[in-house]
Amino acid sequence: MAAIYLFCVHQRAVYAMKLIEQLRREMRLRNYSPRTAKAYEQWASRLVRFHGGLHPSELHDPEVIAFLTHLAVNRGVSAATQNQALNALVFFYRNIMKRPLGDMTTAVRAKRPQRLPTVLTRQEVTKIMTGFEGSHILIASLLYGSGLRLLECLQLRIKDLDFNYHCIHVMDGKGRKDRIVTLPQILNVPLKEHLHHTKLLHDRDLAKGYGEVSIPQSLSRKYRSAGRSWPWQWVFPAARQHVVEDTNTRRRHHVHESTFQKAFRRALQQADIAKHASPHTLRHSFATHALENGVDIRTVQQQLGHSSLETTEIYTHVLKRGGQAVRSPLEDLFPSIETLVNQPTDLSP
Repeated sequence: MAAIYLFCVHQRAVYAMKLIEQLRREMRLRNYSPRTAKAYEQWASRLVRFHGGLHPSELHDPEVIAFLTHLAVNRGVSAATQNQALNALVFFYRNIMKRPLGDMTTAVRAKRPQRLPTVLTRQEVTKIMTGFEGSHILIASLLYGSGLRLLECLQLRIKDLDFNYHCIHVMDGKGRKDRIVTLPQILNVPLKEHLHHTKLLHDRDLAKGYGEVSIPQSLSRKYRSAGRSWPWQWVFPAARQHVVEDTNTRRRHHVHESTFQKAFRRALQQADIAKHASPHTLRHSFATHALENGVDIRTVQQQLGHSSLETTEIYTHVLKRGGQAVRSPLEDLFPSIETLVNQPTDLSP
């Protein structure tokens, strides 16, 4: 009996792996980003685990609705996470199982909160910048000075920097969109010095028979030597090389996100800033301070790569919050704090 059970479990695992491989292949064909593909795989697997390992063909709309409701009610996930799970399962059943899901409106929805982004003052940005060392200073400067996302900055290649026109070509950014952003002229000299040391590192790798970086598959087939060329190298290469499992070759990836995230947390602590901030906060601060400087909101939208102007308009709300928008009536009654605290207090019954 146990042998039959183990055989059934093994067969289910084989079926599950085949479905995951189909999902990966389908997402590659549709040019989805690797991160999106990984997230979709995880949601399909979590649906199966939630229902005790049943094959996806045995799970129908009620089971999917029960899973989505579980995420909102029991797991307390955010609205964005629940929407991502829904999108993943819709894609999985439509393109892999060839059985589109029906109406999902009966699922309990996680409410999307209306939050304003955390923004640092110019003085706070200055204090944080003094807490970085080495290439982390340049990364932080590009996040704040150009409004880049962290991954967009780390995935920059040598060819993406244009010192003559003082701009950066962001290739294949969020949503598979390209755009051009400002390269602060103050970074010209330190960036060129950084690239000089990066070139020496690349030359050493080439001398050892390495020096190849990952590039899009279509380009690697068309230009076989492009991965070893200087223009395609990372602006911020990692300190160590890694071995690619498929080809068993050694390559140097770009700096990992977690490396800079840890450096940012240390700089935030050293600056003694009591705000819930992350590297993405530097991008929020760029947008807010650009609007304060009188930059047109549509220009800021293009710099940030927002599809909708409404997304960029949230920074106008940040500008208007607090005392910058409304004069408190308390200040009309008491022109200074001294006149307020020195008011006589009558304690008689």
